[in-house]
Amino acid sequence: MPKKAIVIGSGFAGMSSAAYLAQAGYSVDVLEMHDIPGGRGRQWIHEGYTFDLGPSFYWMPDVFDTFFGHFGKKTSDYYELQRLDPSYSIYFEDGPMPIPASMDEIEALFERLEPGSAAKLKVFLKDAEYKYRVGIDDLVRKPSRSLFEFADMRILTGLLRMDLLSSIRSSIAKVVKNPKLKQLLEFPVLFLGATPSNTPALYSLMNYSDFAQGTWYPIGGMYSVVKGFHQLAVEQGARFHFNQEVTGFRYEGKSISGVYVGSTCYDADVVVASADYAHIEQKLLKPEFRRYSANYWAKRKMAPSAFMYYLGLDTKLPELEHHSLFFDADFDTHADAIYTNPRWPEKPLFYLSISSATDASMAPEGKDTLIILIPMATGLEDDDSIRERYLGMVSERIKKQIGIDIRDHIVVKRSFAYRDFVKEYHAHLGNAYGLANTLDQTAILKPSLKGKLHNLYFAGQLTVPGPGVPPCIISGEVVAREVAKEHPSA
Repeated sequence: MPKKAIVIGSGFAGMSSAAYLAQAGYSVDVLEMHDIPGGRGRQWIHEGYTFDLGPSFYWMPDVFDTFFGHFGKKTSDYYELQRLDPSYSIYFEDGPMPIPASMDEIEALFERLEPGSAAKLKVFLKDAEYKYRVGIDDLVRKPSRSLFEFADMRILTGLLRMDLLSSIRSSIAKVVKNPKLKQLLEFPVLFLGATPSNTPALYSLMNYSDFAQGTWYPIGGMYSVVKGFHQLAVEQGARFHFNQEVTGFRYEGKSISGVYVGSTCYDADVVVASADYAHIEQKLLKPEFRRYSANYWAKRKMAPSAFMYYLGLDTKLPELEHHSLFFDADFDTHADAIYTNPRWPEKPLFYLSISSATDASMAPEGKDTLIILIPMATGLEDDDSIRERYLGMVSERIKKQIGIDIRDHIVVKRSFAYRDFVKEYHAHLGNAYGLANTLDQTAILKPSLKGKLHNLYFAGQLTVPGPGVPPCIISGEVVAREVAKEHPSA
């Protein structure tokens, strides 16, 4: 008889682990508290407007290709991708700067704003590509349970070139002096959990993915990717059970023998918890079976939370690209409000997504879907008055740039912030992106993917390799490999 694997949560990490485990011969049941798969990557449809509630950037396409390729499939078997050009636009005080998809055009943009910078950019991106290849192939796919995993000459040699002890800000300063170009190169690390001056230069690998691999859009929204992952896992034999919130465990010695959903118990030979790690540990496990203390979790450095608005507009906003970043305020002041002195930002940077600019199916004809995301410190309590105040704040900034007050055109409105992350996902401190990618929270210094119990494992953004859709996909692969090694199915 095949061993029974219970996967808690159907986000990208949960679906990834379910697919790999089912292929390896396990009898897999996925327990999901919501009524559809996707976890934080769910979809909301209202009055003809379709919104991705979670991730909207499709970066690192090779990670998705590798996942589907493992099962003899291609991404195109499940969803259609379109490369965006421009990839996105950045709005500064004096207007927008579109970022082209072509590398030649990117180099021309750099050269136009700072003569001589294009040649330096080439060197910078060549080094960033090396970090990306070593990082993804040799570091990220390690379970990070022991330092001996990294005792390999290729890895050790690579570590010397990874710039772990210098900051990405100092690395970028060697490439450009122009403030706009600096912010363009620094922006991908905004969500990693530290200011650019405190983020290792290793993460220039994000710049490589941005410029060389491009920004893509899955037709139908990011939820098309969720549906693809769900379909593939089902094809492998995994069974999904929705509206099934896990409430506790049945124990047998130092193992879990069952997973409770209310009074119903699902038998288990092995458990992969891809829901919020801290919630599982501190709320569902008995104290003697917790690897970490409440104090440990309280001291973790978190990546930002997010303050989001999902807006259906009765008009089109042709002035805006599919992705727009508003950097018409001071970068460091907002970063300080997130990471150093947590508070509501006085003049926040923010991000806009209009999927209907690319995909007409995402909104009624002649209308637009608009998502606004403001990165925030974790743990900030909010109320309706704060939500309205910040909507007014960003609306005025948008109006200044494009001459349209979006408040005059809102016909559908939903907001999502701290209390929603806690309610919908049991998110530790209301986090949106997981743990900060700081040097002291990297690899073996992250919460372990192996629980204290013999057959309990963790996947997702609060363990290795870290936050973001591609790392969560890899997390599911890594944990499934560990399960198969330590608890092989018959």
